[in-house]
Parts: sequence; structure tokens; C-alpha cells
Amino acid sequence: MIQVKEVTKSYGTDKNRFPVLKGISLVLKDGDFAVILGASGSGKSTLLHVISGLERPDNGQVWYGETELTSLSDKELTEFRKENTGFIFQQYYLLPQMDVDKNVKMGADLAGNREYRTVIEAVGLAEKLHKYPSQLSGGEQQRVSVARALAKNPRVLFLDEPTGALDEETGRQVLDYICRLQKEYRFTIVMVTHNQNIAEMANTVIQMNSGKIRDIYENQVQKTAYEIGW
Repeated sequence: MIQVKEVTKSYGTDKNRFPVLKGISLVLKDGDFAVILGASGSGKSTLLHVISGLERPDNGQVWYGETELTSLSDKELTEFRKENTGFIFQQYYLLPQMDVDKNVKMGADLAGNREYRTVIEAVGLAEKLHKYPSQLSGGEQQRVSVARALAKNPRVLFLDEPTGALDEETGRQVLDYICRLQKEYRFTIVMVTHNQNIAEMANTVIQMNSGKIRDIYENQVQKTAYEIGW
């Protein structure tokens, strides 16, 4: 379980300091599929970065079970992220000089996972094992980034606008792969998006506006990637 308690975050200095998160509190259950929804500038990506340990809050606490993330040293925090979290962003961040196999193996090596090729198969890229990023479509590159993140066997997978650079057909494919893999590997998903339709796939939806949570609700029925609008 992840608990966020009265978290604040600002950027800038002195008179130019701008508050982005204004006293955020929430609870996410293990195995949850949570979507953080909001317009640009609402603070949703900053909240994702704070929950995941990529950034530290100014005040407040973030707990993973009995571990207080916000009290860890930089070294301890890096180790925690390495062992517990995976990240997928709108940009693919693949190494162009490495093929699919080596890009995914990078993530697997962090967790000592020698069975990482099963994840490559799971995202439908077994036949592209020795292709380089420049030889792949945008959707295939994003699936490589999904496989790389999941090869770490993370407890929590964080996604920041993972379909933002994809067309509708490819976006649906990537979301479908992620959901099917969650059912198999039982990790928690925390996804940032501005797309209201994607929120229909989640069981928990967190709506943000101007640095605050305006609403948290649960979907009684979770739609698939092929049932939502786009």
C-alpha cells in the first residue's frame, strides 16, 4: 500500500516560488490501477514524480508499506527505486546503439532477472529481438520501454502519458499489453494522463486541478483498451 500524507511541492526561489502540490493526501492499494487525471499544469506529473521517489516533496510523507520514502537518503532512495519501481514515459528513452534484447536486458540486470525474454514475448516483440530502435515503429519502441520497465519485476509501474506520442490504434495496443501484463504479474499501476477516456480503464481515478485533488472515485466496471473512446 502507498500512502501520501499532506505533500506539498513548489518550484522556484523566494518571490518567484510557485506552489505545484498543495497538501496532497491519498492511499493506493497493492494491485491498484490508478489514473491521475487533470489538465496541463494541474500538478499530476509532479505528483507522480513525488510518489515514485523521482523528486522529493517540500513537506509531507510518502510511505510504501512500512517504508517512509521521504526519510531515505539519496543512496537509499536510488536503491529503493531500483528494487521496487518501473517507469514508462511519453518519450521512449531507448539506447539507439542497443537492440531490443539489450535495451530490455538493461532493466532486467537491475533485478538480476535472467528470464527477461518472456516479457519481450509478452509484448509481442519476440521476432524483433535484434532490431534497433531506428528499425521499429513508435508503438514497437514504446512496447520495448514497457518490457524494459517490467523486466525489473517492479512492485509499482509508473506511467507518464505513455500513449501521448502514439496514434489511436497503437495507443490501444500498448494499453492493452500493459493491462494484460498487470493481470499476469500483479503489479500496481499509477498512470498520469489528460485523457478522460483512459481513466475508464482504471479502478481508481484521482482528479486534480490547480495542485489539489478535487475528487477520487472508483470505476465499478473497468473498460478494456478497445472499449474506451479516444
